[in-house]
Amino acid sequence: MGGIAEFRTVVLDCPDPRGLAEFYSRLLGWPVTSVEDDWVVVSDGGPPKRLAFQLAPGYRPPVWPSAERPQQFHLDVTVTDMDEAEREVLKIGATKHEHQPSEDDEFRVFLDPAGHPFCLCRDV
Repeated sequence: MGGIAEFRTVVLDCPDPRGLAEFYSRLLGWPVTSVEDDWVVVSDGGPPKRLAFQLAPGYRPPVWPSAERPQQFHLDVTVTDMDEAEREVLKIGATKHEHQPSEDDEFRVFLDPAGHPFCLCRDV
């Protein structure tokens, strides 16, 4: 079924586009493909696998699970070894969130360096 449009990019507001792009480049293994002062892209070669990071002066990170500043979105990434992936994302600058809602450890919640939540997920 064709849609009205084709998916292109997920864009994350942040205070440091280059720094956050470098974090996701290391997380996903995608190179940084475009750099401007206020816009940086990582990609595996084009849509739909493309993330962009946009400068947002006055950026305030989400406070999840609070409704005051909700997460608004999060990324799920699949890993084969949850413990090893956790060690690696912590090394590159992620923070493990104190709230871990998965009762069976099928996913773990982390925050990227700008405070956006993302989940490491087991491939089920």
